[in-house]
Amino acid sequence: MTRTRPRPHPHPRLPLALTAATTLLAAHLYGATAAHAADGPGDPPGTEASAAAPVKVDPNDPDLKLPEGATLAAPKVLDIKSVVEDQGGEERREDTNTDVTFALQAEVLFPKDSAKLSDQAKSRIDAIAQEIKKQHASQVRVFGFTDNLGSHEHGVVLSKQRANAVQDVLSQELNDPNVTFDVRGYAEDYPIADNSTEDGRKKNRRVEVTFPRTAN
Repeated sequence: MTRTRPRPHPHPRLPLALTAATTLLAAHLYGATAAHAADGPGDPPGTEASAAAPVKVDPNDPDLKLPEGATLAAPKVLDIKSVVEDQGGEERREDTNTDVTFALQAEVLFPKDSAKLSDQAKSRIDAIAQEIKKQHASQVRVFGFTDNLGSHEHGVVLSKQRANAVQDVLSQELNDPNVTFDVRGYAEDYPIADNSTEDGRKKNRRVEVTFPRTAN
């Protein structure tokens, strides 16, 4: 009589072994994550340090070469503008690669509908003069602006008178015959805000002082 050996079950412990390994791995990862979180916020994804060296670039690779007859465009420096405005919007400073512009609201310089400088105006204009000295600027533009209320003719006269008043103080403070001024009054032209609201008109009533950036 031939005895038949019982057939073993096909790897009965494999699913259990995989399940146990998966459980242990998940527990290990969870523990590591929890410990890392407890130490504080981590680095953003993709910013981790890499032990591998950067990919070596072959300068002779034909894919890196320009087609025959092609040339690179002329280099161009992008103009970056920085704008700083005080909380009340009474004074604004704009810096670009080439120029510095200060804009002072008329209310901090003059009484209403007047070109006579107020007591607090001189200190603000003196601060601008110090920046002109710092930049060693020899050309200064002083432009006056109004809102769109009243006639254009009146606005031209008032804005020019206000620009002249600011220029007089700058000239006295700088006391430099090598500095030349360009003084103009533009009335309601070139608004920087909406003239349909009082807040907008207040910003448009201003005197701007612009000069080249020549110092590092």
